[in-house]
Amino acid sequence: MIRARGVEGQKIAVLGLGRTGISAAKALMAGGAVVLAWDDGEPARQRAAQEGIPVHDLTSIRDWSGIATLITSPGIPHLYPAPHPVVEAALSSGVALDNDIGIFFRSFADEGWYEFETPPKVIAVTGSNGKSTTSALIHHILTEAGRPTQLAGNIGRGVMDIDPPHDGELIVLELSSYQTELARALTPDIAVFTNLSPDHLDRHGGYGGYFAAKRRLFIEGGPDRAIIGVDEREGQFLANQLAEGGGDDRVIRISSGQKQGGAGWSVVARKGFLAETRKGRQVASFDLREMKGLPGAHNHQNAAAAYAACRTLGLSPKVIEAAMISFGGLAHRSQYLGEIVGISLVNDSKATNVASAQKALQAFKNIRWICGGLEKEGGLEALDKANASVSKAYVIGREAESFAISLSCEREVCVTMEQAVSLAFKEAEKGDVILLAPAAASFDQYDNFEQRGEDFINHFKRLGAG
Repeated sequence: MIRARGVEGQKIAVLGLGRTGISAAKALMAGGAVVLAWDDGEPARQRAAQEGIPVHDLTSIRDWSGIATLITSPGIPHLYPAPHPVVEAALSSGVALDNDIGIFFRSFADEGWYEFETPPKVIAVTGSNGKSTTSALIHHILTEAGRPTQLAGNIGRGVMDIDPPHDGELIVLELSSYQTELARALTPDIAVFTNLSPDHLDRHGGYGGYFAAKRRLFIEGGPDRAIIGVDEREGQFLANQLAEGGGDDRVIRISSGQKQGGAGWSVVARKGFLAETRKGRQVASFDLREMKGLPGAHNHQNAAAAYAACRTLGLSPKVIEAAMISFGGLAHRSQYLGEIVGISLVNDSKATNVASAQKALQAFKNIRWICGGLEKEGGLEALDKANASVSKAYVIGREAESFAISLSCEREVCVTMEQAVSLAFKEAEKGDVILLAPAAASFDQYDNFEQRGEDFINHFKRLGAG
């Protein structure tokens, strides 16, 4: 655990007692803070109390003058569409708002670092899509290269739950827009921006607010190296703001399909090949097409981002390539499950928005597409361009009929996962791919996207058993 620093004797409120809230409360207590913790859900409060965390009804506080800070969990709104009542009370009283990420960056270094030959570093990854795969891939490459590393944040462990870093250790953090928007301290050594597409717009007050939340990691964080996906104009703008000129190699531009000109440092994944260019000359290249854990152009963009991050740490192209070959991919993210009588099954339950589903559809051919769920803002029109590879869509979810009407490809309303998998397999031919890429949230039928993916996997196993 990372012990919170600079909080001794302070009264600090913690709102939200999920994974991040509990780890933050424990770290604050270890640092000598007086913690008042609360969650709107009774089960979460009971779990916290069982772990020795003092539970106090924050909704009953009338005088906030004695409280130094309110720490909130990522899922709790603090501005849009409306602040949680406890957050509103804290704001009205002038109490500072922060989250576990802000505590982490203020507490990461300690006096023991003076004895280290090489200070530990933090690599922070954000973006709309691909940040989990990119973070896990960076961690995998570093592990394969024998570099000490830990993975945390929006993936794996909470940031305060990691072990105190060793000499030269590299901490890889996946950070969501909820986390970067509120953190009062953001000081990564290397920061990665994968891409930007509409998501969480109600939480950020629109597309501009969503981009601004991501941008904070770079503008306020001041990383030594910034790796920026430039396939959207927001990324181009961000790279332009950070670089002192075209040849500034503190900024590495990455792209999926677009050649980069100029004298700068770039990594491009194009037509299945990754190429690194510096000062106008190509310095490395290798083939991504046979890497089963990284299928499709969207994963090739993730590979470019991970490659760039590892190159800034001194790893050679050959070492990175070898590690990428052994990368098995992440559960529920273009996860290849195997074949049954020549029919492949791929679980991309994490494709919870239109942009990520579109990229999944572009990664395969002859697709039997399982989709549907709780539709997000913006509609499904953007999927029309990706439908060329879809033989048929099998629509699940409580609102399956309305979802299906918005699709331009052949489709059938199935409602349940069991019916969708069964029918897709019955109608599939050898060489087809049954792909779960919902393009929607899971909360109409499941607790989360992981549970939805596991349901898909279980039905796949039954097919194999039959």
